[in-house]
Amino acid sequence: MISNLVFKNTVLFSVLLMFSCGASQNKEQRAKNKEAIAESAKAEIKTGAEHYKAYLPLLKNKKVGIVTNQTGLIIATRFYNASKDSNGSDKAIKSDTLSIVDFLLDQKINLKKIFAPEHGFRGTADAGEHVVDGKDTKTGLPIISLYGDNKKPKVDQLAGIDILIFDLQDVGARFYTYISSLHYVMEACAENNIPLVVLDRPNPNGSIVDGPILEMEYSSFVGMHPIPALHGMTIGEYAQMINGEKWLRNGIQCELKVIRCTAYTRDMAYSLPVKPSPNLPNDQAINLYASLCLFEGTNVSIGRGTALQFQIYGSPFLPNINYSFTPKPNFGAKDPVHNGKKCFGEDLSMIPKVNQLELKWLIKAYQETADRTKFFNSFFTKLAGTKKLQQQIEAGISELEIRESWKNGLDEFKKTRAKYLIY
Repeated sequence: MISNLVFKNTVLFSVLLMFSCGASQNKEQRAKNKEAIAESAKAEIKTGAEHYKAYLPLLKNKKVGIVTNQTGLIIATRFYNASKDSNGSDKAIKSDTLSIVDFLLDQKINLKKIFAPEHGFRGTADAGEHVVDGKDTKTGLPIISLYGDNKKPKVDQLAGIDILIFDLQDVGARFYTYISSLHYVMEACAENNIPLVVLDRPNPNGSIVDGPILEMEYSSFVGMHPIPALHGMTIGEYAQMINGEKWLRNGIQCELKVIRCTAYTRDMAYSLPVKPSPNLPNDQAINLYASLCLFEGTNVSIGRGTALQFQIYGSPFLPNINYSFTPKPNFGAKDPVHNGKKCFGEDLSMIPKVNQLELKWLIKAYQETADRTKFFNSFFTKLAGTKKLQQQIEAGISELEIRESWKNGLDEFKKTRAKYLIY
């Protein structure tokens, strides 16, 4: 029988237990944190979920709900009572990767409900696909979908919950809807006096702050706040910003604790252990996601229905020059754009990592498409967060001039953002 779970690499434990509570940290404290992490040069990155001693006491004797999906993982070492070393301590048998749900249940936490974002609890649903409520076949726990018509937990869905955990892997883009789910969860918690604990995870695009600032008249589920397309924050930092800037309805704030990552800086490379959603299969797709996602507001495919999602682009309306592909239904794309039609475009799967929101492919495709009047659709403005970007491209404004038009907004955002940074 497995008696308990403990984590690998407990060296430098004082560093690993550092975490941030709702209020933002000042520059001096952040500098001290970075110095402490620098002293543990050999330490591995630890996510908030792995700092279990910081949050398990908060859950003791509580009825707990959790917002998570397939990205809520913990690397753990299992110990068996039956196997003791010469000092009488449990011997480690093997390392396992566990879901946060399995871990909490193993720790005898009274977990009552799972709340799942876009793509569902197992992360298998198409983008935009309606996900129904249900029951997890492994644990028997009820699953409440936070997508479709039920983006915000309802009062009856939170009934009997004393505290809520949030553990999702974000990718740092405004239109990646996990941060929109975060907003609605925080709002529901604030309205129902339920504390929220965010288990932080690294942002694989954490070094990039770029793109147009969303104008609030174009707010939607793919962009709720006045931030750039790439915000350069972890989901824990972003939760602090939502609270601190009073972006929740009527300016309310939720009782928030962020359990921080350690041995992490935003400029280091970070490879996700599991796909955050069906159409982001690897590091390259995650890096190119924000730049290519703008194509979702056009008649151009970004590779849904192929094995190179968010690593290629093309359409039947672009010139047949060097590269082509034909989208077909597959995992994560039941009816992809241009299903069964040959698309001409460009393969970006092997290019070096990008460090900004790239516009060159979007501008090139617009200039080369057969009929420019049919290139953009109404979704583009929601993704861009402004009408200006489409107008600039249609007017033939250069990429350099477009980027210059973002500068003042980005400078102001960075000043605001600095108040909430942990790393």
